[in-house]
Amino acid sequence: MGEFLKRSAFAAQQGWSASYVTKLGHQGRLVLSSDQKLIDVDMTLAALRRTGDPGKEYMRQHHAAARVEKHVAAHVRPDAASDDERALFADVCTAPKYWDNKTRREGALAELAEIELAKTCGNLVDRQRVEAMAFTAGRMLRDTVLGLPTQLAPVFAGMAGDAFGIEVRMRDALRQVFADAAKMSADDLRKVSEQSQ
Repeated sequence: MGEFLKRSAFAAQQGWSASYVTKLGHQGRLVLSSDQKLIDVDMTLAALRRTGDPGKEYMRQHHAAARVEKHVAAHVRPDAASDDERALFADVCTAPKYWDNKTRREGALAELAEIELAKTCGNLVDRQRVEAMAFTAGRMLRDTVLGLPTQLAPVFAGMAGDAFGIEVRMRDALRQVFADAAKMSADDLRKVSEQSQ
């Protein structure tokens, strides 16, 4: 004797909505018990298979496949990795060295992004250019200061007995050299640096 169920229980067993089972009843596709209250499960399923539309069977299978989780489907495909291969991949992905390298890579990428942002905003300059300009400025200052004795020697020769006058004259000359160096702009340094290369 076959299994008999109420319409709601039959719908739940098959994973269908109750309205679909009611629709099947209106179409006369349900095999009912003699009292017309219960559904003969085996006979109804056999009748549905016989009277089903072949085109709809494809869609039923398509929707059933779509309900399978996509990551689960990857494991049941014929070309899916074996358990050993999955275990090896899992070991690689959980190994501390893997995560250390991944962390270092992400940190390096973040630092590069910060450097590019600082360059774009003008908060970061090229180190070699700054070093070249600083060297040029230092050399110019040195050459100017070392040139003072040559410029001032004839003046000091005429002021042989005036120590205070020599001191004032020397201080004024040094102050002028440093004032000129302070007025020098980055563009001036860049021009001098380019000329000396």
